[in-house]
Amino acid sequence: MSPQPAPDLAEDKERETNVLIEAAPGSPVKAAEDDGGSGRQQLSPVAWLRMLTRELHWSFVLGVVATYGVSQGLGGGINRVASDYYWKDVQRVQPSVAQVYQGVTSIPWMVKPLWGLFTDVLPVAGYRRRPYFILAGFVGFIAMLIISLHSKLHALFALLALMTGSASVAIADVTIDACVAENSILHPHLAADMISLNGFCSSVGGLIGFSISGFLVHAIGAQGALGVLAIPSALVILSGMLLKEVQIPNFPYGQAHKKFVEASGKMLTTLKCPEVWRPCVYMYVSLALSVDIQEGMFYWYTDRKTGLSFHEGFIGFMFAVGSIGSLVGVILYQNILKDHSFHSLLFSSQLLLSLSGMLDLILVLRLNLKMGIPDYYFAVIDEGVSKMINRVKWMPLLVLCSKLCPPGIEGTFYALLMSIDNIGGLTGSWVGGLLLHLLRITRTEFTNLWAAIMIRNVMRLLPLAILFLVPSSDPNSTILPSDLLNEDDDGEGHQIETIELTSLAVDRGSFPDKSPQERGDLDVEQDDDEVFLLANRG
Repeated sequence: MSPQPAPDLAEDKERETNVLIEAAPGSPVKAAEDDGGSGRQQLSPVAWLRMLTRELHWSFVLGVVATYGVSQGLGGGINRVASDYYWKDVQRVQPSVAQVYQGVTSIPWMVKPLWGLFTDVLPVAGYRRRPYFILAGFVGFIAMLIISLHSKLHALFALLALMTGSASVAIADVTIDACVAENSILHPHLAADMISLNGFCSSVGGLIGFSISGFLVHAIGAQGALGVLAIPSALVILSGMLLKEVQIPNFPYGQAHKKFVEASGKMLTTLKCPEVWRPCVYMYVSLALSVDIQEGMFYWYTDRKTGLSFHEGFIGFMFAVGSIGSLVGVILYQNILKDHSFHSLLFSSQLLLSLSGMLDLILVLRLNLKMGIPDYYFAVIDEGVSKMINRVKWMPLLVLCSKLCPPGIEGTFYALLMSIDNIGGLTGSWVGGLLLHLLRITRTEFTNLWAAIMIRNVMRLLPLAILFLVPSSDPNSTILPSDLLNEDDDGEGHQIETIELTSLAVDRGSFPDKSPQERGDLDVEQDDDEVFLLANRG
């Protein structure tokens, strides 16, 4: 199972894995610039995959495919649709309650820095990564079997099972992020290739997952579809068992505790800096006020009496189109919008986000029929446009987060910033649930759904009032004050020490320079953070 960080399950990983690929030293764009525009020789997809398998070891590529492609992508798509139907048809809860439950299942993603620190400072049997892959897969496998086989599971235990499944995906995500960071140090010129592999696996997996999710729910029911998610968990276990990793004998746990304390102190000092906490406040408020009423819309989509009576297959197809819209948003940002200032881009995207919400209003009031546009076509257009704008809004926030990471703890601090964003998404989900409850929107009553949409659209405009908290600079500028940038806490020594502990040492050296910054949610070694966001140091 794979609920993912707010605001949307399978999409958050996509947007994180596509941030600033071209900014990484060693990325194709950067390489082309450095080489006078010549760039690297283009490889066919098969040759490119073989090159990655040869340079990084096949077990690492398997881990990426299992985690990003199958667990998060495919599993995330299936989970999004299956869990909606599970709360609606199996547990038979009200849409306001389902909205709150969907937010609760994302809580494990809010403590990602904790999972990251565990993988960094608490090796098991001398291994840093393999045990956590196996643990993640095992707990996810058991959780999905329980929820699929127990026909009368209490809602509370069902919620715990889905949260456990979410934690399974989050732990595997953090662990593979750490592997990516390590390989980025050993093979700095292959970093952009690794990010591309991550994004490709996540995108393709998500599209497949959404496309088949509705048919799975129709064929074997919501519980059966959730039970299918035990297969991705089993694949994560297999990838953990096969992962090539160097064993660390006699790990110095005392030093790990010291480093944990030092990193925590530096994070607290950084958070007290106005250049950091002000954008953090904006990001939280922006996401919290982007109220999520998706469950109310879903119940209305599928209601056969007063709603649109969409069937399971069409719901999956609609979400798949939304996933494509998200990819279009990434392309627009990378090729057209990435050099615009934070102020201008966030202002425009927040305004467009509010306006795009009016598409929901047109659909609910059935004005689309007066325009001659059938419900099916308009709903698909609505989903694609909304997800595209959401992605365009999210991308500069990810870049802004990358600019706020101090040297020496980039990975862990970036994960902390992502956790703040996820808490904002959870708040928005819970506020949405409260709104649905106050307007008496139930399983069969949708009279006031239009009012919920209007309130949501107006609330999306409120973050513009505190846009002054965001720096007016462009993404190529340095935001952190010089005193934080000049502190490196013996970063070079720490980096060397971490490389000695790397879990994926391979025989061949080579290319990419991938920095967890492009990853978006890298909760990697707090010492390996030097590889993360090299653009910050520019």
